[in-house]
Amino acid sequence: MRIFPPLFLLALPAFLACGETTSDTEDLTPSQGGSGGAAGAAGNAAGAGGSGGAGTGGEAGSGTSGQAGEAGSAGAGAAGEAGAGGSGGALAGSGGAGGPGGAGAGGEAGAGGASGAGMGGMSGGAGSPFALGTCADPRPEGAPAPPPPPTYSGGTCPALVPGANEIKTGNDTRKFLLVLPSDHDGKEPLPLMFLWHWLGGSANSFLNKGEVQKAADQLRFAAIIPEAKEGTLNTFKWPYSIVATPGQVQDELRFFDDLLACASEQFPIQSDCVASMGVSAGALWTSQLAGLRGQYLSSIVVLSGGVGGPLIKPWIAPEHKMPAYVLWGGPADVCVTVQFEQTSKNLQKALADGGHFQIECVHNCAHAEPPLDPIENASKYTPVWRFFLEHPYWLPAGASPWNTGGLPEGSPSWCSIGVGTSTPRQGTCPEPPSCPILPGGGRPWIEARGDPNDMPRS
Repeated sequence: MRIFPPLFLLALPAFLACGETTSDTEDLTPSQGGSGGAAGAAGNAAGAGGSGGAGTGGEAGSGTSGQAGEAGSAGAGAAGEAGAGGSGGALAGSGGAGGPGGAGAGGEAGAGGASGAGMGGMSGGAGSPFALGTCADPRPEGAPAPPPPPTYSGGTCPALVPGANEIKTGNDTRKFLLVLPSDHDGKEPLPLMFLWHWLGGSANSFLNKGEVQKAADQLRFAAIIPEAKEGTLNTFKWPYSIVATPGQVQDELRFFDDLLACASEQFPIQSDCVASMGVSAGALWTSQLAGLRGQYLSSIVVLSGGVGGPLIKPWIAPEHKMPAYVLWGGPADVCVTVQFEQTSKNLQKALADGGHFQIECVHNCAHAEPPLDPIENASKYTPVWRFFLEHPYWLPAGASPWNTGGLPEGSPSWCSIGVGTSTPRQGTCPEPPSCPILPGGGRPWIEARGDPNDMPRS
């Protein structure tokens, strides 16, 4: 039976560690007078130019930044040439110091080192205070940090366990699933992803279709999958539409705050890596949450979502510039009366105007699960999970490790960096749309048909 996990999550392998660089130094001996400067440890300063005879400046090492090499002592020969700038390392190297004058002239300063070749190293010369990294890396000194987690509104948090949970929030008792790595020891720091389900789905259907447990085990992260509030007045599941009242919005924001508060209190959650992902209705809500709780979010993943238009609330610009992964099913991606191509492009423009880094993915299968190719020994949704795990909170505005290394292996060919840069997918689709409104007629399938395997709604 078909359900709508349009563009469902991606379970990804964990490979986020920053590429480590090593430093090599090399001593060069001049032919006559003073010795050439020893090479600076990689990345920072180049070896100093040696003064005197045929001695040359030390060559730059590679790896992390080092100190300038010592200048060679004076000799009778001509000045040694400048040492080359060190390549590699997280920060650009500064020039080596000139050697003192002997009979010959002092050596010239070495050139500044090139930017690091690690995980998207940024040029020190461009004024970046720190290098790029992933959720596996510690926050660099001086990098921006999220505020402390919220305080639980209910006083004392309930004990949270892997699997089904309930929490009192406001006047409601809400349900959610908590996913931890199966062998988590209670001490290992974990990134956290909030997962918001689609109109006809549930927390359980997201868990199953997204292979979330498998991904958490492989990639080492936690997930919270909230259950939409029950009731006939909650037709759209999450308060993203223009008819949602301020009270409904505040209820869901309190739910998010309380979940983050209690999870952070009871587990070693990495505050630098708390992200939100949604599908369809859940993606429309994630687009709102980015503006309303962006101070806590390291990144967002929006799979057939967006903002604006006649039915959906507009964008609320957050102060924090979080990276975004925006995916939709082309011009035929329509459900009920929401044109997801337009709402996605509205979101893209708002993100671009605000200086956010973003990935664009456009397939041709309308409002359906994205046609991702299988990946050996991993979930086909790996690229999306990887996006979350490789974009920590402290990245500079508009920056990404992927700017340097490109999209990771296994990413769809119809994804690219930036707005309007992707080449939309062509070819047949493995699944029909789950909520199409097709030009020229065709049987409309209502997304809210639901999944018989969903969590019971008791």
